[in-house]
Amino acid sequence: MIQTPYYLIDKTALQENLRKAARLRELSGANILLALKCFATWPVFDLMREYLDGTTSSSLFELKLGREKFGGETHAYSVAWADHEIAEAVSNADKIIFNSISQFERYASQAAGIPRGLRLNPQVSSSTYDLADPARPFSRLGEWDVKRIASVVDQLDGFMIHNNCENASFERFDELLTQAEERFGRFLQRVKWVSLGGGIHFTAPGYPLDALAQRLRAFAERYDVQVYLEPGEAVVQNSASLEVTVLDTLHNGKNIAVVDSGTEPHMLDLLIYRLNARVEPNAGPHRYMICGKTCLAGDVFGEFDFPEPLEPGSRVSIRDAAGYTMVKKNWFNGLSMPSIAVKELDGTVRLARSFTYQDYVDSLGG
Repeated sequence: MIQTPYYLIDKTALQENLRKAARLRELSGANILLALKCFATWPVFDLMREYLDGTTSSSLFELKLGREKFGGETHAYSVAWADHEIAEAVSNADKIIFNSISQFERYASQAAGIPRGLRLNPQVSSSTYDLADPARPFSRLGEWDVKRIASVVDQLDGFMIHNNCENASFERFDELLTQAEERFGRFLQRVKWVSLGGGIHFTAPGYPLDALAQRLRAFAERYDVQVYLEPGEAVVQNSASLEVTVLDTLHNGKNIAVVDSGTEPHMLDLLIYRLNARVEPNAGPHRYMICGKTCLAGDVFGEFDFPEPLEPGSRVSIRDAAGYTMVKKNWFNGLSMPSIAVKELDGTVRLARSFTYQDYVDSLGG
C-alpha cells in the first residue's frame, strides 16, 4: 500500500476527457495543445500524446519539459523572456509567442528561424476572479492597441487570444470570440494561425461540443488560419485525487478531522480562490471539518458528510487534484510532499514518484 499523502491519477477518467478533445479536433480542425501551466505530470503523457497535438508553455522550464517528455508541436510563451533564456527557448520551440510588442522587437531577430506570434488582449473575458482575469484594468497580458499592433502585423505569423477563464458556457465563448473578431479581425486574416487559449470547459457534462466545433471551423475558414486550443483543466478534470489519512479527531464546536496533508502545500488554489475541496460521495450522518496539519489557522479543506465516524487511520479521498494542483505543490511547513501514483487503464496502480527528506533539503540549498 502506498503511504499517504499521494496524488492518484486515474487514466480511465483522464481518457474520457481526452476522447472528447479528440472528437473536438476531428470536428473542428483545430489543433489541441496541453497547457503545462495547469498540468505537467509527465508520467501520464504516454496516454495524453495519443489524443493531443503537443504542449504550450509559460516558461522556459515548461517549454523544455514539453519538448522532452511530450513531443509533438511545442509552443513557447512567456509573459517576459529574459536575455539568457531566449536562445534556448527558440531552440526548443516550434512556435514562439511574445506577450508584448516590446518583447517581440527585442528578440525578433533571434527568433527569426521559427514562426513568431503576439498575444492580443481584447479587454473582455469570462473570469469571475479579478486575480485571474487577463482583461483586468491595467493588465500586462497581451497587446490591445490596434495602432501598435498594425505596426508589426506584417512581421508576425500568428496570434494568441486567451480571455476565456473558467468558462463552461458556449454562448459566452461565442460572444467573447465575436468581440475579439470585431476588434482584431483586420489582423487575423493577415496571419497563418490563431491560438484561442484555454479555459473552455468543453468536457463539462452537457457541453455542446458540436456547436463549439462548428464555431471554430467557421472562424478558421473565415480568416484562413489554423486554430489552436490550449486546454488545461478541461482535459484533466475529475481525473485525479489527493489521498490522505486522518491523524486526529477532536470536537471544538464542530467535529474536526486532521489529515496528513495541507491546503497550502498540496492544494493551494483552495486558499487562493477561497474554495472548498470536493469529497465523494459526501453523504452520511457524520459531518466533519477536514483540516490540514500545517500551522496555518485556515488550513481547512471543507466540511463533508461521511457514512461512518472518522478516526485515526481513516482514509479520505479529495477530488479534483489534477488541474493547477500538482504544478503548485510546495514544501510549506516541511510537510511530506505527496507521492504521485498512476492508476493504469487495466486498474493496476503504480508509484510514479515519491519524495524524501533529502528532496526537501535540496530544494532549500546545496
